[in-house]
Amino acid sequence: MTTGAQKKQPKVLEAQPILGQRGKVIQPFGTLVNYPIGLDEATRAESAEALNRVLVETMTLRDLYKKAHWQVTGPTFYMLHLLFDEHHKEQASLIDMVGERIQTLGALAIAMSADVAERSRIERPPACREQVPVMLSRLIEAHGKVIEEARKATRIAQKNGDESTANLLTSFILPQNEKQVWFLAPHLVETPLVRAHD
Repeated sequence: MTTGAQKKQPKVLEAQPILGQRGKVIQPFGTLVNYPIGLDEATRAESAEALNRVLVETMTLRDLYKKAHWQVTGPTFYMLHLLFDEHHKEQASLIDMVGERIQTLGALAIAMSADVAERSRIERPPACREQVPVMLSRLIEAHGKVIEEARKATRIAQKNGDESTANLLTSFILPQNEKQVWFLAPHLVETPLVRAHD
């Protein structure tokens, strides 16, 4: 026989999310899990560290593009607004490739903006709107940092026989960044618009 007290107990919903959870860390940053990918631990650690440096600068560059996309103004607004957004999307795609390669190596990819800001060597712009030539200069300089780190990481990967990391850098990261520099730099050339000069 069921009592009145038993009838009033609320039914627990199996679909109810268990919120507010915290727990122990299952992999500290800077450590590696061992995946059988044919690379020794030292090689994987060195590649992951170099890739995290590329990742930090790439994430900073991506965010610079979004800032420029939102804040650009002047006669070239429409053209640059679209260009900056396209470059932002391309950088976001590269970020995912680099982050996933770091994870494939058994390491942890830097992921949070505060951690990125602590590690990036790219000059931090002010929150205010800057002139278009300044925006372009900042972006080109940031590409320079990404390219510098990518070249260092490529040399490390090649030295250690990590062909997959080297391929990622030489087939995707370096060519895309070099191309984007090419797309930006001509905007800083002072040239006549409608009448040639002697």
